[in-house]
Amino acid sequence: MTAQELFDRLKSVQPGTVLCNYTMEYCKKLIPVINEINELKKERNAVILAHSYVAPEIILGVADYDGDSFKLSQDATKVQADTIVFAAVRFMGETAKILNPNKDVLIPGPLSGCSLADSITGNDVRELRKKYPNHTFACYINTTADVKAECDVCVTSSNVYKIISSLPNDKIVFVPDQLMGKNLQEALQQKGIHKEIVLYSGCCYVHEKYDPELIRFFREQNPGLRVVSHPECHPGVALLSDFVGSTGQMVKYIKDQPEKTPFLLLTECGLNARMQYEFPQKSFIGSCSMCKYMKSNSLENILETLRHPEKAAKVELDTDVMNRARHCIDEMFRYAAM
Repeated sequence: MTAQELFDRLKSVQPGTVLCNYTMEYCKKLIPVINEINELKKERNAVILAHSYVAPEIILGVADYDGDSFKLSQDATKVQADTIVFAAVRFMGETAKILNPNKDVLIPGPLSGCSLADSITGNDVRELRKKYPNHTFACYINTTADVKAECDVCVTSSNVYKIISSLPNDKIVFVPDQLMGKNLQEALQQKGIHKEIVLYSGCCYVHEKYDPELIRFFREQNPGLRVVSHPECHPGVALLSDFVGSTGQMVKYIKDQPEKTPFLLLTECGLNARMQYEFPQKSFIGSCSMCKYMKSNSLENILETLRHPEKAAKVELDTDVMNRARHCIDEMFRYAAM
C-alpha cells in the first residue's frame, strides 16, 4: 500500500470523528508501519481481526477481517492461520480462542477491558441461577468466557430479538446489558411476544451517555435528519431513533438511504469514521463518543505484537470453560440460522 492509496481512503474522515486528522503527511508516517505489519503477518502466518470501533488506519491498512461482533465471530470460524491478532477487546479475543482452541490469539491493545463485559462474572451468573432455576440464561456476546460458560445461549445486537423470540422457554434471564434488555422487552411487547425477562445492571459506558434531548437538539438543527442508534442505548433514545440496530445493520441501513441524507450515529465514533470513508456522498453530523478500550489498539502495538509474539498478551482459557462457552456460542449460531 502507498501513502496516496491510504490518503484517498481516509481524506473524507472529518477531524473530531476519531483521534486524528488524516493528512497526506500523516499517512506517509503510517505507511512504513502498515507495510511492516503486512509483511510480518505473512512471516508469522497470522491474520488480524478488527472491530469497526478501532481506528480506521487499522481496518483499511492491516485488517484481514473487520466488522461487528457477530460477523467477527463467524469470521473466526474460517481462520486458517496459526495466529490471530484481535484488534478489539479481550472478550472478543476469548470468543476467537473458543472457536479456535488450537490457535494463538493475541490482544495488542493495553486496555483490553470493557465496562459492559466487566460488569458481571461467572460467579454472578451461578448466583442468579440459584434464584431463577427455571429460567433460560441468555448472555450478550459482550461477556467473558466464564460468563458464557454459565449461560445457555449467546446473542449479539444483530440477532438478540430473533433468538430471544425463538427460545422455547418464556422465562429468560438476560445479562448483562440492562439498556439492551429494556429495548428487548419493548420490542417483544410491540410484536405481541410475551416473555418474562429478568435483567442485570450492566451497561456500555459509551452508549449510555446518549439521551433524548441530544436527538431533539440535532433534529431542530438538521431537517430530514436520520437518527441511527445502537440497542445498547437508553430506550428513550431508541424510541426517538429512525433505526436501531447492530453495527452491521446500521451500515446496511445507511447504505440504502438516498444520497445527501444527513445522519446522526449514536454509537462509538469508529463507525462514524468508517461511514465517512465508505459513503463520502452522505452527511454525518454530531460529536464523537469514543471507547477508550477499543481505541487503545494502534498500529504501533499491533506491530510490536507481531515482532515479539512471545511477549504479547495471549488469550489462555481453561479447557472446561472453553467447552461450555463453545456450546453457548454454538447455540447462538443455531438459533440465528433458523
